[in-house]
Amino acid sequence: MDELTKARETINKTDEEMARLFEDRMQAAKIIASYKKEHGLPIYDAAREQAVVERSKAFIKDPEIGAYYTRFLGDMMAISKQYQERLISGEKIAYCGIEGAFANIAATKIFPYGKRISYRDFRSAYEAVENGECDCCVLPVENSYAGEVGQVMDLMFYGSLYVNGIYTLRIAQHLLGVPGASLKTIKTVVSHPQALAQCAEYIRKRGLKTVEYTNTAAAAKAVKEAGDPTVAAIASVETARIYGLELLDHDINESAMNSTRFAVFSRAENRKLSTPDGNFILMFTVKNEVGALAQALNVLGSYGFNMRALKSRPMKDLAWQYYFYIEAEGDETGRNGADMLKHISLHCDRLKVVGHYSEEVLLEDGEMYV
Repeated sequence: MDELTKARETINKTDEEMARLFEDRMQAAKIIASYKKEHGLPIYDAAREQAVVERSKAFIKDPEIGAYYTRFLGDMMAISKQYQERLISGEKIAYCGIEGAFANIAATKIFPYGKRISYRDFRSAYEAVENGECDCCVLPVENSYAGEVGQVMDLMFYGSLYVNGIYTLRIAQHLLGVPGASLKTIKTVVSHPQALAQCAEYIRKRGLKTVEYTNTAAAAKAVKEAGDPTVAAIASVETARIYGLELLDHDINESAMNSTRFAVFSRAENRKLSTPDGNFILMFTVKNEVGALAQALNVLGSYGFNMRALKSRPMKDLAWQYYFYIEAEGDETGRNGADMLKHISLHCDRLKVVGHYSEEVLLEDGEMYV
């Protein structure tokens, strides 16, 4: 048998084995797709893909073909994502607002292949997941300029859903008007109260009147429908494209660092995100005893958990009583974490782990990085 025939036989045998392995891999992708749908996780996971590449390319001994194998892995993972997209394309994502609102933009970037469903308020979107109408919801939890979103924090504390991801979206506010409008014609601006606050200095300098709307996209839609060249909306550039408005001025928010953190909520807890490098959210009330809060916080630190954030909110059912919200680093599901929760519960009336997450940033193209 000549060398060419031998080489072709090797390829035939290899292809046969690769076909079997490909089937195994795609069956595993199917299971992963089901898990992601249940836990409200996006298909694209940059950190996981990079880890797969780094681990797998080490198996290649010939450096001359190493780069080709990396390309092969990239193509394989792209096919896997396409398969997962088809499997969960019917996933329903709840959000508050209308098309073009920042929650809609965040939901689109996190779940580009899901069916996004608009709800009138945060509670309606949250309850749509609780009662099974939707698979998960995307809600804002904090703005770098205006602080935490109290209504969503209350839903976290009193509700039954878990946080399985937190994503940061840069918020750039723009002045949008109907065709024919200009900076000189604008006398009134309409937008969500937070957007108006973020652009307060810009509004003050120009002596503009303000009108509040439920969200920025609703304001843009109202401006388009009114057709009044003296009225402009403060909203996103995506909103301008959706409603056919013109960009009169860009990046008018006072802080260039303005961003909003969005949480993904689902009915199932994703404990796989609980790792030494991960984060978890803890919510609790303390006993009516001297030093109870300080003692609870000391417990967290004494077990080696780094507290990243501490917030408080008034309780709805008890006057002048508060619950507390903590974001901490580490894995609270192990033995050390179990001991910590047991110890901290001695100082608490109510205690719950709301979820686990990795912090990710949404890019302009809709992809993410950790």
